Amino acid sequence: MTTHRFAPQRYHATLGAHAPVLRIAGGDTVVTTTVDAHGFDHENVHRGGDTNPMTGPFFVEGAGPGDTLAVTIRRIRMNRRMGWTRQGLAWNVVDPSRVRDMPAREKIFWSIEDNAGIIRLDNPPAALREWSVPLKPMLGCFGVAPAGGEFISTATSGHHGGNMDYNRFGEGATAYFPVAVEGALFCLGDAHAAQGDGEIAGTGIETSAEVEFSIEVKKGHAINWPRGEDAETIFTVGNARPLEQALQHATSEMLDWLRQDFGLDDAAASHLLGMHVRYDVANVFNPAYSVACRLDKQVLAAFVRRG
Repeated sequence: MTTHRFAPQRYHATLGAHAPVLRIAGGDTVVTTTVDAHGFDHENVHRGGDTNPMTGPFFVEGAGPGDTLAVTIRRIRMNRRMGWTRQGLAWNVVDPSRVRDMPAREKIFWSIEDNAGIIRLDNPPAALREWSVPLKPMLGCFGVAPAGGEFISTATSGHHGGNMDYNRFGEGATAYFPVAVEGALFCLGDAHAAQGDGEIAGTGIETSAEVEFSIEVKKGHAINWPRGEDAETIFTVGNARPLEQALQHATSEMLDWLRQDFGLDDAAASHLLGMHVRYDVANVFNPAYSVACRLDKQVLAAFVRRG
């Protein structure tokens, strides 16, 4: 098991079979940096494109089609004291009659106060003069190369992961991705200092970050859609439009997980989900919406986990 420190020199605005920047093995840890959603680094210097430029890809030895890549987010540290959002809400999350009343979608800046663990608007409205939000870092966009030689924009998401903007993909979480190509070709970026459900402003608090992650390969363990877990929950993420289809993908993937790893048939899993499931609207701004299907781990405590 090796710890790699990688300083990126270029970034990609698509997930796909780009030339790998580093070869790593299962059990390895990587410490690297990301630029913000418009490609600005820790010194606010423009280094990449303006649609979630990704660090990577990292070639994972031994990972191949039909495997699962497990990525544990060990640490996300803001390496810049400034973040930004867009003012107002995204037009598609309010009634059409309210769109004309929304504020202009100009860029708004925030101060990230690491020591205090809070974030404040630089020029707040009078009503928010004393207001702050807790610092809660997450990765908005990360994943593996898709199948079929595709290069998919980092503006959207799919089976391979991508721009899911789910705020449970933070420190301590493990994400699982279906491997479609040799080496998996994992990329990451689009760090947010904080974000509510749905990314309904069209952004989180966008900034650059230093990220530490570790990698494992689950050989012969096939999944269809991204999965994840943290200390309290397991969850699956479906990415599609309309929102109903994203929910269907997430629910079907959870049924598969309960069968594969917990030994529940569809009847038993249906009873369990019917009483205990939680749904999170992870993103309703991107070209593909993202919905997470979530179960508390205490609900599963009576079942032996095999995977």
